[in-house]
Amino acid sequence: NGKKSVILTLVPFALLMTFFFLVPLIYMLVSSFSNSHGFTLEHYQEALSSAYILQGFKNSLALSVVSAFIALIVSLLGVFAMMFFPEQIRERLLILSNLTSNFSGVPLAFAFIVLLGNSGLFTLALQAFGWDLSFSLYSWSGLLLIYIYFQLPLAIMLLYPIYYGIQQQWKDAAALLGASPVVFWQKIGLPIIFPGIAGTFTILFANAMGAYASAYALTGSNYNLAAIRIGSLISGDIFAQPELASAIAVLLGMIMIIVMLISEWLVQKTRRDLSKR
Repeated sequence: NGKKSVILTLVPFALLMTFFFLVPLIYMLVSSFSNSHGFTLEHYQEALSSAYILQGFKNSLALSVVSAFIALIVSLLGVFAMMFFPEQIRERLLILSNLTSNFSGVPLAFAFIVLLGNSGLFTLALQAFGWDLSFSLYSWSGLLLIYIYFQLPLAIMLLYPIYYGIQQQWKDAAALLGASPVVFWQKIGLPIIFPGIAGTFTILFANAMGAYASAYALTGSNYNLAAIRIGSLISGDIFAQPELASAIAVLLGMIMIIVMLISEWLVQKTRRDLSKR
């Protein structure tokens, strides 16, 4: 009876995974290898030979790596500073981060347009004081700013628990042995929390690579990103090409898998090095 009840509770989850994950995934894979004549590789050939599509991958990779790296560094410093606050203040900061992480997509793009657009509040205020910044919200730098904004709360919530892996007695023992705080973090602290840092970077990278709504709401199809190319091929700016969009999506997924494997390799290598010490 106990096993049957456990199995029954898993049925809704299994149905959800089947119809909203496995079926679309299988359909996408089949669609990427098919046309009106049957099996084909022409969609992948077109995706890998088109300079425009390759540029979209390049822009997406650059935007994802840079935004994930900046958000990771800022969040690491921010969470480290949070550890010096009382528990009550830290909980409030985490609640604020949780609320901010849900502010993304079209509302986020609209908020940035209102504040930093060509006629935005901050833009006009700076111009009134004679400061004319050479900054365009509708360019790569504007997209980077938005990506960093919605990456930061996620990074803070992911990094906050890993600092609890550093025990106070380790710091006390290192201090008794004459190690400075810098040496402690270099030799002990950072290697211990590195797996969490690597995993957080992977999640941030995947989050940025798959982001669509904010970028599309801000630039439309004017800036070439892989996610925007997929959306335009499905909706059909001129005519729909869902098979080519599926091929691009599969390639995008392969890039994320490669990044995850590299991250896992670095984590395992770090753990092996720690076990040898």
